[in-house]
Amino acid sequence: MNPILEEGQPHRRSRGAAGIAARPHAALAGGAGAARLFAALLLAAAANAFAAPAEPPAPAPRAPFSAYASPEARAQFHRLREEDRQAAALTTIEQKRAFYDAINRDRVERMRKRYAVTTRERRYGGVLADVVEPRGGPRDRRVLINLHGGAFLWGARSGALVESIPIAALSGMTVVSVDYRQGPEHAFPAASEDVEAVYRALLDEHRAEDIGVYGCSAGGYLAAQAVARFIARQLPLPGAVGILCAGFVPPDGDSVYVAPLLDGAPMPAAPPRLSELPYLRDAPMHDPQVFPGLHPDYVARFPPTLLITGTRDFLMSAAVRSHALLAAAGVPAELHVYDGMAHAFFSDPEPPESRAAYDAVVAFFKRHLGARAGTAR
Repeated sequence: MNPILEEGQPHRRSRGAAGIAARPHAALAGGAGAARLFAALLLAAAANAFAAPAEPPAPAPRAPFSAYASPEARAQFHRLREEDRQAAALTTIEQKRAFYDAINRDRVERMRKRYAVTTRERRYGGVLADVVEPRGGPRDRRVLINLHGGAFLWGARSGALVESIPIAALSGMTVVSVDYRQGPEHAFPAASEDVEAVYRALLDEHRAEDIGVYGCSAGGYLAAQAVARFIARQLPLPGAVGILCAGFVPPDGDSVYVAPLLDGAPMPAAPPRLSELPYLRDAPMHDPQVFPGLHPDYVARFPPTLLITGTRDFLMSAAVRSHALLAAAGVPAELHVYDGMAHAFFSDPEPPESRAAYDAVVAFFKRHLGARAGTAR
């Protein structure tokens, strides 16, 4: 049995902030800035799940940064290390949220200088969303749902705009970024319920095959979970899905051990468990709406799927495995791997690697949306 699989308890719709205080390692884990929140939280959870050695391990040698990466990516790497140092001093969930919101608001300002968009708020099925459109209005009738990253803890609004602005501007499509419920205040399947509500509302205005769903990091997992929920509820399926810097299988494989070593951190004792995150703590890990990749009948019914990752992303192996499962099931799937790039690397617009990832997302959705019937197979 895969060591990450564990029997869950019944769903709970909400959880108080005490959920963080009771498991402080999840709240206090530092990330290399907002671009590596998910990685830091999960790897910290894995480290705390097992007894520490009597003597702290000696720092591992830091691998040289990739010679194939751009100078802008190298500058980003050093900036993220400084953000990591600052995050380590934060002690509460409120401080973490404020810290990463400030980082993301700065990113939004830089994004707006490069990409001409308009933004507005709208509720879909009672769920708040930020609607991002190219300035002058959408040039394409198709629409995208964005699900932001942030470990199911933060990233709402400002982080969502970071992930939506370049895609809306480059694609000419409307991007609806969902302000879904997160932990520790809410628990699985609250976020999936919110995505379903938005999707159902969009189905009143668009054909299913003209709707795409994508997300980064926690949002990538949520995108896969949402598709599984649509399958279970026999909804018409979206035309395509993007699972970015994530997968639809549990975090495992070589990358969960290698990625920390590349940054000079100790190798974790075991793969991280998503159940260590407050939002998923009571979720049944065997449920196909948590890890659809563990259920071949769900995998075979996925729409065309795009996966993007980097060689320093601890979830690279999960992305590679997810792509292999989709390909074996005959599902059209693409995997893009960027050398030297860390988890959620395209949160910054300056590196050419980020812009290449934006182009890949846009090209994939333009190619697949509207290309099939969009109903459950």
